[in-house]
Amino acid sequence: MTQTAASPAPSAPESAEVPFIEARNLVKKFPVRGGVLNRVVANVHAVTDVSFAIRKGETLGIVGESGCGKSTLGKMLIRLLEPTAGSIRIEGREITGLNHQQMMPIRRRMQIIFQDPYSSLNPRLTVRQLLKEAIAFHGVVGRDAMESYIDQLIATVGLRPEAKDKFPHEFSGGQRQRLGIARALALKPEFIVADEPVSALDVSIQAQVLNLMMDLKEQLGLTMLFISHDLKVVEHFCDRVLVMYLGRVVETLTCDRLRQDAQHPYTRALLGANPIDDPDDRRPLTVLTGDVPSPLNPPPGCAFASRCPEVKDRCREEVPPLELKQAGHPSACWARE
Repeated sequence: MTQTAASPAPSAPESAEVPFIEARNLVKKFPVRGGVLNRVVANVHAVTDVSFAIRKGETLGIVGESGCGKSTLGKMLIRLLEPTAGSIRIEGREITGLNHQQMMPIRRRMQIIFQDPYSSLNPRLTVRQLLKEAIAFHGVVGRDAMESYIDQLIATVGLRPEAKDKFPHEFSGGQRQRLGIARALALKPEFIVADEPVSALDVSIQAQVLNLMMDLKEQLGLTMLFISHDLKVVEHFCDRVLVMYLGRVVETLTCDRLRQDAQHPYTRALLGANPIDDPDDRRPLTVLTGDVPSPLNPPPGCAFASRCPEVKDRCREEVPPLELKQAGHPSACWARE
């Protein structure tokens, strides 16, 4: 694995404190093999030169269309995927070069909630067995305290005590996601990656799960990376947001100023595509024309140029850097110079 020299993350909050987790110039390429000799013939550019930092107790949201690299980025942060290049630090400690044994105490501190809880829960194990497996492996509590700790976890996520003797298929989608949250909390983590945790749920259930996660975040002092394609959910749940397009961050700003200060044409298009709350407001929704370029062969210049209503000649030739603009937050757009 290659490491690159890194400059301070452009989206890092202005603070003297060391961020809880920091990514610098992260790159992830997936090789595509072919031919008789099964050689690498191309690369899928999933994440390209992404830098950011998350303060302890903060929730950072990542939004973008499907395939923009959100989930890949989240999995790299907790070393489920190895970066092709770049640096990941936890409280200033570099972890990208650590081997499996060195990562073990750090893995307890970082957990993930997957988008589809059913596919991430072993269907052959009861809830008790699912939770006990992780708790025992990491030695979170002693054998004598195991049952009471499992009962506490189940109650914490709002399930009945008898749930621990059931199998995953016996629960509804919302209940399974609560089980996914319980499993993530079982190791008493400090940092959680929530990978589109409510996108597969009904709207009413989404609200319940989001409220549960917000309560747990406050009670346990969790630091979170919240991945979603829904700007409204991110605006409600997160402190700051990174907007990604074809593997790159195009804008980052605080959620309380998202609607007022969004500068990048892609961010504004995402905002314009959200359903309008007022039923009397008949404004048409924003519909982007054209297709997202292929990550197998990213175009030169800005990847959004082929769909941007404000495109300039320079946009098709040079990649715009993510840097501070007049609005006071980083954006990668030549039209905002």
